[in-house]
Amino acid sequence: MAKISPTSIKYIIYAKFEAEGAIEKPDVIGAIFGQTEGLLGEEMEMRELQKLGKIGRIEVSLESTNGRTVGEIEIPSAMDKNETSLIGAAIETIEKIGPSETKVIVERIEDVRGSKREYILERAKQLLGKMGETEGISMKEFGRELGESARAATIKTYGIENLPCGDISGEEIIIVEGRADVVNMLRQGVKNVIAMNGVKLPETVKELTKEKISTLFVDGDRGGKLIIKNVTENADIDYIAVAPEGKEVEELTSKEILQALRKRLTVKEYFETEERAKKARGKDTEKSDEEKEEKKEEKENLEKEEESKNSENLTEKEKKIVKEHLNEIIGTKAAIFFNKKMEVIKKMPLSRISYYKPEQEVYVLAINDTALPNIIRAAESMGVKNLVAKNFTTTDTKINLVPL
Repeated sequence: MAKISPTSIKYIIYAKFEAEGAIEKPDVIGAIFGQTEGLLGEEMEMRELQKLGKIGRIEVSLESTNGRTVGEIEIPSAMDKNETSLIGAAIETIEKIGPSETKVIVERIEDVRGSKREYILERAKQLLGKMGETEGISMKEFGRELGESARAATIKTYGIENLPCGDISGEEIIIVEGRADVVNMLRQGVKNVIAMNGVKLPETVKELTKEKISTLFVDGDRGGKLIIKNVTENADIDYIAVAPEGKEVEELTSKEILQALRKRLTVKEYFETEERAKKARGKDTEKSDEEKEEKKEEKENLEKEEESKNSENLTEKEKKIVKEHLNEIIGTKAAIFFNKKMEVIKKMPLSRISYYKPEQEVYVLAINDTALPNIIRAAESMGVKNLVAKNFTTTDTKINLVPL
C-alpha cells in the first residue's frame, strides 16, 4: 500500500458519526471502504485511492456510552478539491456500521495549505526581522528597495528603434539620453520617461514631441549642453531640465531628480539664462581662438556621428534582401554576413562567429535568433555596421541594431 507523503496532503475531511449500538474502530474503517464501493466508479474506489497514495491513513476516534457510540473520522486527501468533495459526500451515504444504524455527517473539508501559508507568512516576517537586525536594514527600507526593483523591472521598448521607456501613455514625457537613465528614473518612481539611445534624435521621439508636453532631461556636463542644442533644433521641446553640475541622470537620487524637474525651464528661458551667464563671465564679446576651435571641433564631431549613424541605417531594399536570405535558413542556428553591396560574404553556424575573421568589411550580420551579449561583442570586434536579429538582450553598443 502506498503511503501518502505529509507534504502531498492538500485537504482533510472531518466527519462525525452516531451509531445506535457499541462499535469498534475496525467496524468504522470497514464501513467506509465497503459501503462506498462502486458508488463513484473504479477510479474513485477508496481502497485503490489509498494504494495509489491519493488517500492517506484514515483516523477514527470514538466513545461508547449507554449502548450508543459517537466518534470522529479524519481522511487526508492529496486529490483536488472536486474529487475530495466527492469522497466526503460518499461517506455520508454510510447507513450502518457493524450491526448498528449510523448517521455520518461531514462537518468541514479543511485546506491544509491555508494553514501552511499562514505559517510561511509569519515565519517570513520573523526571518525578515532578523535580516534587518543583522544587516542594519529596517523593514521599511527593505520594502522600499523591493518596490524600487519592481519599478525598474517595468522597463519597456517603444517605436521602430526599440527605445527603452517607462509608461509614456500620458500627456507629458521626459526624454533622457540612454537606457541607464531610464532604469534609474523608473527606480526612483518617475515613469513617463523615454531614452534617445545616444545623441542622435530618433524619429520616434521627434514625433512624440509633436503630440506631448516634452521635457528634455540631460546630464550636468558639456555633453548635456550639446544634446540640448541638437535636440531643441530638431524637435518640439517644451522644457529643459539639467542634472546637478558634474552628475549624470543615471546616478541621481530621487530627491535630486525631483529638484531638477522642479527647476526646469522653457527652451526660451534656458537659452536666455545661458546667454546671461556667458555675459557674466565676460564671454559676450570675442571668443578666444581656442574656444572657437573647440566649438568647431564639437560641431564637426556631432556632424560626423550623425553622418556615420545615418550611413549605417539599412534601407528598406537592404532589409528586404536580408529577410529573403534569412527565410532560407529558418530553423537553423546560422549567421549570414553581407558586404556593402549586400552580397553574401559568408554563412556559418552561430556558435562559430566568435572565431570568424572576415577578409572584407562586414556591412550586415543577420541571425534568426536573439542577439546575446557574446554575439554583439563578436560583431563589434569584426567592425560590423548593422546587426539584424529577432531580439536584443542589450542596446549598449555602437552597432546599428535592426530588429526583424
